[in-house]
Amino acid sequence: MKILSVSDVEVGFIYSPMVCDRFGDVDLVLSCGDLPYFYLEYIQTMLNKRLYFVRGNHASKVEYGLTTTRSAPLGAVDLNQKAMRDESGLLLAGLEGSLQYNRGPHQYSQSEYWQKALLLAPLLLWNKSRYGRYLDVFISHAPPWKIHDADDPPHTGIRAFRWLIKVFQPVYFIHGHIHVYRNDTITRTQIGATTILNTYGFKELTLDLPVTGKEGIRPS
Repeated sequence: MKILSVSDVEVGFIYSPMVCDRFGDVDLVLSCGDLPYFYLEYIQTMLNKRLYFVRGNHASKVEYGLTTTRSAPLGAVDLNQKAMRDESGLLLAGLEGSLQYNRGPHQYSQSEYWQKALLLAPLLLWNKSRYGRYLDVFISHAPPWKIHDADDPPHTGIRAFRWLIKVFQPVYFIHGHIHVYRNDTITRTQIGATTILNTYGFKELTLDLPVTGKEGIRPS
């Protein structure tokens, strides 16, 4: 299974007909936040693939077009505070936003993130009983604590995400929020069975889907 993940910055060749030549063979699109809704709609429409998203701390409450307004990308699935099974069999979950720093929308305290993570836990435990595994891919806007994060309040990582990774061991934990300006910036980290990816701009991922619901998924 091929996945295109995007976050934070619009990429010229993605927002053009070239997206079909480059990514026409992907099976799924994931957005980790802070991208215009029209950009996500364009990707979803051109590729004709399912798109799951979470909002970033700079997400618009309402986005105005020439003739329409919207509060979410049309046709996409908001994964915030949800655990879902895609029709492909992939198990997905997500949490939006970043750490609280100026009382803006989609910002939460470390305690609030703990609450959100704990509320997800019963859904992931049900996945384990039903499908034999907790989770395949988790998407967020903010990074986990001390993984790809920064020292300033807006870009500090989320402590509860480290717990989610340790306990539920998704194959991929994909985040945005941390902009990448240098080629030597670390954007991929392995913690146990989980690969943590900063998808600033975009990333292409490949996973091997299980033959049955009781088998795990591993990166190719």
